[in-house]
Amino acid sequence: MERLEEFQNVIGYRFKNQDLLFEALSHSSFANESKHRYRSNERLEFLGDSVLSIVVSDHIFENCKDIPEGELTKTRATLVCEKALHQFGEQINLGKYIMLGKGEELAGGRERPSIIADAFEAVIAAIYLDGGMEPAKRHILRFLPNDIQGAAAAAYDDYKTILQEIIQKNPEEHVEYKLVGESGPDHNKMFTVRVMLNSNVIGEGTAHSKKSAEQIAAHEALKLMGWTKR
Repeated sequence: MERLEEFQNVIGYRFKNQDLLFEALSHSSFANESKHRYRSNERLEFLGDSVLSIVVSDHIFENCKDIPEGELTKTRATLVCEKALHQFGEQINLGKYIMLGKGEELAGGRERPSIIADAFEAVIAAIYLDGGMEPAKRHILRFLPNDIQGAAAAAYDDYKTILQEIIQKNPEEHVEYKLVGESGPDHNKMFTVRVMLNSNVIGEGTAHSKKSAEQIAAHEALKLMGWTKR
Protein backbone atom coordinates (compact mmCIF):
# COMPACT_ATOMS: atom_id res chain seq x y z
CA MET A 1 0.00 0.00 0.00
CA GLU A 2 2.92 2.35 0.66
CA ARG A 3 4.07 1.77 -2.91
CA LEU A 4 0.63 2.65 -4.27
CA GLU A 5 0.47 5.76 -2.11
CA GLU A 6 3.86 6.94 -3.28
CA PHE A 7 3.02 6.31 -6.93
CA GLN A 8 -0.17 8.35 -6.69
CA ASN A 9 1.87 11.26 -5.35
CA VAL A 10 4.29 10.86 -8.27
CA ILE A 11 1.60 10.97 -10.96
CA GLY A 12 -0.57 13.54 -9.19
CA TYR A 13 -3.75 11.50 -9.36
CA ARG A 14 -5.66 10.05 -6.40
CA PHE A 15 -7.59 6.85 -7.13
CA LYS A 16 -11.06 6.37 -5.75
CA ASN A 17 -10.71 2.65 -6.52
CA GLN A 18 -7.26 1.56 -5.35
CA ASP A 19 -7.81 -1.92 -6.81
CA LEU A 20 -7.55 -0.45 -10.31
CA LEU A 21 -4.10 0.92 -9.61
CA PHE A 22 -3.02 -2.34 -7.98
CA GLU A 23 -4.09 -4.23 -11.10
CA ALA A 24 -2.38 -1.72 -13.42
CA LEU A 25 0.93 -2.30 -11.64
CA SER A 26 0.61 -6.09 -11.47
CA HIS A 27 2.72 -7.86 -14.08
CA SER A 28 1.57 -11.30 -15.22
CA SER A 29 4.55 -12.91 -13.47
CA PHE A 30 3.37 -11.48 -10.14
CA ALA A 31 -0.24 -12.52 -10.72
CA ASN A 32 0.79 -16.05 -11.71
CA GLU A 33 3.00 -16.55 -8.67
CA SER A 34 0.59 -15.07 -6.15
CA LYS A 35 -1.49 -17.34 -3.90
CA HIS A 36 -4.32 -14.87 -4.30
CA ARG A 37 -6.23 -14.62 -7.56
CA TYR A 38 -4.88 -11.27 -8.61
CA ARG A 39 -5.43 -10.10 -12.17
CA SER A 40 -2.47 -9.00 -14.23
CA ASN A 41 -2.40 -5.66 -16.04
CA GLU A 42 -2.82 -7.21 -19.51
CA ARG A 43 -6.50 -6.31 -19.94
CA LEU A 44 -5.89 -2.77 -18.73
CA GLU A 45 -2.96 -2.51 -21.14
CA PHE A 46 -5.34 -3.32 -24.01
CA LEU A 47 -7.74 -0.54 -22.99
CA GLY A 48 -4.97 1.92 -22.24
CA ASP A 49 -3.55 1.50 -25.73
CA SER A 50 -6.86 2.70 -27.19
CA VAL A 51 -7.23 5.62 -24.77
CA LEU A 52 -3.65 6.68 -25.50
CA SER A 53 -4.23 6.54 -29.25
CA ILE A 54 -7.39 8.67 -29.02
CA VAL A 55 -5.77 11.33 -26.85
CA VAL A 56 -2.59 11.53 -28.93
CA SER A 57 -4.53 11.56 -32.21
CA ASP A 58 -6.74 14.41 -30.99
CA HIS A 59 -3.76 16.37 -29.70
CA ILE A 60 -1.69 16.19 -32.88
CA PHE A 61 -4.80 16.85 -35.02
CA GLU A 62 -5.37 20.09 -33.14
CA ASN A 63 -1.74 21.14 -32.86
CA CYS A 64 -0.22 20.01 -36.16
CA LYS A 65 -2.64 21.63 -38.57
CA ASP A 66 -0.08 22.27 -41.29
CA ILE A 67 0.95 18.66 -41.99
CA PRO A 68 -0.91 16.11 -44.14
CA GLU A 69 -2.67 12.97 -42.93
CA GLY A 70 0.21 10.66 -43.78
CA GLU A 71 2.57 12.70 -41.64
CA LEU A 72 0.02 12.79 -38.80
CA THR A 73 -0.04 8.99 -38.83
CA LYS A 74 3.74 8.86 -38.70
CA THR A 75 3.87 11.41 -35.88
CA ARG A 76 1.37 9.48 -33.79
CA ALA A 77 3.36 6.28 -34.30
CA THR A 78 6.46 7.84 -32.73
CA LEU A 79 4.48 8.90 -29.65
CA VAL A 80 2.72 5.61 -28.92
CA CYS A 81 5.47 3.11 -29.77
CA GLU A 82 7.18 1.00 -27.12
CA LYS A 83 10.33 3.14 -27.17
CA ALA A 84 8.37 6.33 -26.41
CA LEU A 85 6.24 4.69 -23.71
CA HIS A 86 9.34 3.28 -22.05
CA GLN A 87 10.85 6.76 -21.97
CA PHE A 88 7.63 8.21 -20.55
CA GLY A 89 7.59 5.51 -17.88
CA GLU A 90 11.18 6.26 -16.93
CA GLN A 91 10.25 9.90 -16.30
CA ILE A 92 8.10 8.75 -13.35
CA ASN A 93 10.38 5.86 -12.37
CA LEU A 94 7.52 3.48 -13.20
CA GLY A 95 9.70 0.38 -13.02
CA LYS A 96 10.13 0.92 -9.28
CA TYR A 97 6.40 0.46 -8.66
CA ILE A 98 5.60 -2.52 -10.90
CA MET A 99 4.90 -5.75 -9.02
CA LEU A 100 6.86 -8.65 -10.51
CA GLY A 101 7.24 -12.34 -9.85
CA LYS A 102 10.53 -13.47 -8.34
CA GLY A 103 11.86 -14.91 -11.60
CA GLU A 104 11.09 -11.78 -13.60
CA GLU A 105 12.60 -9.62 -10.87
CA LEU A 106 15.85 -11.59 -10.96
CA ALA A 107 15.89 -11.41 -14.77
CA GLY A 108 15.90 -7.61 -14.68
CA GLY A 109 12.25 -7.16 -15.55
CA ARG A 110 12.03 -3.91 -13.63
CA GLU A 111 14.15 -2.26 -16.34
CA ARG A 112 12.67 -4.15 -19.30
CA PRO A 113 11.27 -1.62 -21.83
CA SER A 114 8.30 -3.79 -22.84
CA ILE A 115 7.19 -4.28 -19.21
CA ILE A 116 7.45 -0.57 -18.45
CA ALA A 117 5.64 0.39 -21.67
CA ASP A 118 2.82 -2.09 -20.99
CA ALA A 119 2.43 -0.85 -17.41
CA PHE A 120 2.34 2.74 -18.66
CA GLU A 121 -0.65 1.89 -20.86
CA ALA A 122 -2.29 -0.03 -18.00
CA VAL A 123 -2.01 2.99 -15.71
CA ILE A 124 -3.69 5.14 -18.37
CA ALA A 125 -6.60 2.68 -18.47
CA ALA A 126 -6.84 2.62 -14.68
CA ILE A 127 -7.07 6.41 -14.54
CA TYR A 128 -9.65 6.38 -17.34
CA LEU A 129 -11.85 3.81 -15.58
CA ASP A 130 -11.48 5.53 -12.23
CA GLY A 131 -11.99 9.14 -13.23
CA GLY A 132 -12.94 9.35 -16.90
CA MET A 133 -11.31 10.73 -20.01
CA GLU A 134 -10.27 14.16 -18.71
CA PRO A 135 -7.84 12.99 -15.99
CA ALA A 136 -6.52 10.31 -18.35
CA LYS A 137 -5.94 13.01 -20.97
CA ARG A 138 -4.16 15.28 -18.48
CA HIS A 139 -1.92 12.39 -17.45
CA ILE A 140 -0.97 11.57 -21.05
CA LEU A 141 -0.38 15.14 -22.20
CA ARG A 142 2.19 15.81 -19.48
CA PHE A 143 4.55 13.42 -21.30
CA LEU A 144 4.18 14.71 -24.86
CA PRO A 145 7.00 16.95 -26.13
CA ASN A 146 6.34 20.62 -26.85
CA ASP A 147 7.87 20.29 -30.32
CA ILE A 148 5.89 17.27 -31.49
CA GLN A 149 6.94 17.48 -35.12
CA GLY A 150 10.61 17.86 -34.22
CA ALA A 151 10.46 14.88 -31.88
CA ALA A 152 8.74 12.78 -34.53
CA ALA A 153 11.33 13.67 -37.16
CA ALA A 154 14.16 12.71 -34.82
CA ALA A 155 12.53 9.40 -33.92
CA TYR A 156 12.02 8.48 -37.54
CA ASP A 157 15.70 8.72 -38.33
CA ASP A 158 15.87 5.08 -37.18
CA TYR A 159 13.58 3.33 -39.64
CA LYS A 160 14.57 -0.17 -38.50
CA THR A 161 13.39 0.52 -34.96
CA ILE A 162 10.07 1.94 -36.11
CA LEU A 163 9.45 -0.98 -38.47
CA GLN A 164 10.21 -3.46 -35.70
CA GLU A 165 7.84 -1.69 -33.29
CA ILE A 166 5.05 -1.80 -35.86
CA ILE A 167 5.56 -5.46 -36.74
CA GLN A 168 5.90 -6.71 -33.15
CA LYS A 169 2.29 -5.73 -32.46
CA ASN A 170 1.52 -8.99 -34.31
CA PRO A 171 3.51 -11.74 -32.52
CA GLU A 172 3.16 -14.15 -35.42
CA GLU A 173 5.01 -11.81 -37.77
CA HIS A 174 8.81 -11.89 -38.14
CA VAL A 175 11.17 -9.38 -39.75
CA GLU A 176 14.56 -10.40 -41.10
CA TYR A 177 17.27 -8.54 -43.03
CA LYS A 178 19.17 -10.46 -45.69
CA LEU A 179 22.32 -9.42 -47.50
CA VAL A 180 21.60 -10.28 -51.13
CA GLY A 181 24.45 -8.58 -52.99
CA GLU A 182 27.91 -7.01 -52.81
CA SER A 183 29.66 -5.11 -55.57
CA GLY A 184 32.64 -2.85 -56.16
CA PRO A 185 36.24 -2.88 -54.94
CA ASP A 186 37.09 -3.39 -51.28
CA HIS A 187 37.65 0.33 -50.68
CA ASN A 188 34.28 1.27 -52.18
CA LYS A 189 31.93 -1.66 -51.71
CA MET A 190 28.16 -1.44 -52.16
CA PHE A 191 25.83 -3.69 -50.18
CA THR A 192 22.25 -4.62 -51.08
CA VAL A 193 19.94 -5.75 -48.30
CA ARG A 194 16.37 -6.98 -48.41
CA VAL A 195 13.99 -6.82 -45.48
CA MET A 196 11.65 -9.81 -45.27
CA LEU A 197 8.30 -9.99 -43.52
CA ASN A 198 8.01 -13.72 -42.93
CA SER A 199 9.00 -14.93 -46.43
CA ASN A 200 7.94 -11.82 -48.36
CA VAL A 201 10.26 -9.03 -49.52
CA ILE A 202 8.85 -5.70 -48.31
CA GLY A 203 11.84 -3.45 -48.94
CA GLU A 204 15.32 -3.28 -50.46
CA GLY A 205 18.23 -0.91 -49.95
CA THR A 206 21.70 -0.40 -51.37
CA ALA A 207 24.46 1.60 -49.64
CA HIS A 208 28.15 1.65 -48.78
CA SER A 209 27.52 -0.06 -45.44
CA LYS A 210 25.25 -2.92 -44.43
CA LYS A 211 23.67 -0.81 -41.67
CA SER A 212 22.80 1.99 -44.05
CA ALA A 213 21.39 -0.49 -46.56
CA GLU A 214 19.20 -1.97 -43.82
CA GLN A 215 17.90 1.50 -42.91
CA ILE A 216 17.04 2.21 -46.56
CA ALA A 217 15.29 -1.15 -46.86
CA ALA A 218 13.30 -0.47 -43.69
CA HIS A 219 12.35 2.97 -45.03
CA GLU A 220 11.09 1.38 -48.26
CA ALA A 221 9.07 -1.11 -46.20
CA LEU A 222 7.49 1.72 -44.19
CA LYS A 223 6.55 3.53 -47.40
CA LEU A 224 5.01 0.31 -48.72
CA MET A 225 2.96 0.05 -45.52
CA GLY A 226 1.84 3.67 -45.79
CA TRP A 227 3.62 4.81 -42.64
CA THR A 228 5.87 7.37 -44.30
CA LYS A 229 5.91 9.24 -47.61
CA ARG A 230 9.44 10.67 -47.29
